[in-house]
Amino acid sequence: MAQTIRGKTIVITGASSGIGEATALELAQAGARLCLVARRRDELERVQQLATEMGAEVWIYPADLSKAKAVEDCASAILAEHAQIDVLVNNAGRSIRRPVRESLDRMHDFERTMELNYYAAVRLTLRLLPGMLERGSGHIVNVSSMSVLMPTPNFAAYVASKSALEGFSRTLAAELVGSGVHVSVINFPLVKTAMTAPTKIYRYLPQMSPKRAAGWIIKAITKQPLRVANGFGQSWNAATALMPGTTVEWTGRLFQVVGKSLQQRAERASHRTK
Repeated sequence: MAQTIRGKTIVITGASSGIGEATALELAQAGARLCLVARRRDELERVQQLATEMGAEVWIYPADLSKAKAVEDCASAILAEHAQIDVLVNNAGRSIRRPVRESLDRMHDFERTMELNYYAAVRLTLRLLPGMLERGSGHIVNVSSMSVLMPTPNFAAYVASKSALEGFSRTLAAELVGSGVHVSVINFPLVKTAMTAPTKIYRYLPQMSPKRAAGWIIKAITKQPLRVANGFGQSWNAATALMPGTTVEWTGRLFQVVGKSLQQRAERASHRTK
């Protein structure tokens, strides 16, 4: 890993906590030069100090990537300080768990999720891609979700935004064949981060650790596959493609049963703590 990563300049969004922080620290140990992007300056400075203590060169770029101008300003600042960006990891994201029937007057949920999960990643890619194409080398790593590979009730806004990112990624990858610039998509299962913490039901589901999730990103950077996903997600994706009607119906019913069971379990646990 170190031979592949050492000396590379890598941009990571959402780098102030969770998967982004864990990835930054893993890359720091491998000798990467890091450009860390997130909203919270104080948390970025904390991660910067940890990575610097490991011997890495680290620059921070506080920015609210849900704002178009902030993304453009961030990209300009990065390009002004770094002549070469080797890898862009579009990791920053937002998740909203709400059924569509409870979102009829909440169009803003879909808009703000798309702004961060899709438009921000595309904007950064469009700004950093020209330099990669000019050099004939580079790598775009887009963080997605296993929920895109299967019908996933209650996450319409989130899944739609990540599906858009996947569509963009596949098209870009096809267009870049032979250019020396690669594209990877990572379909994470549930990861235990600050983003998932508010949803109490998740406490009763298996969750990947941020450190293990960072390992998936390292795998993407070093191996440059088009997709990184687990077997369960890949199998469900294949079933959805082969039998869309049946798979959607079965998944919907399964989520209803499991969701009800988890909700009852959460309520019992809450009752015991009172």
